[in-house]
Amino acid sequence: MAWDKPGALETRLANREAHLDYVKSTGKALYGGPFMDDAGQMAGSMLVLDITTAEEAQTWAANDPYAKAGLFEKVELRPWKKVFG
Repeated sequence: MAWDKPGALETRLANREAHLDYVKSTGKALYGGPFMDDAGQMAGSMLVLDITTAEEAQTWAANDPYAKAGLFEKVELRPWKKVFG
């Protein structure tokens, strides 16, 4: 999960295509999409990745074009176990 810096919508939009290309090219994302603010604008990201180690998750996140562009105010990487669905 990642939360955008305040006022960073233009940074998000400028890097969106590269981010989506990265997500697709790595083949690690099972689910994903943006968090929305009260005005209906993109304000963060949530992705569920098929990754086995914390180090792999950190490397993946650090290489995301959004991260490289300095979009995020906060990033939280957490293990998750699918139980149903």
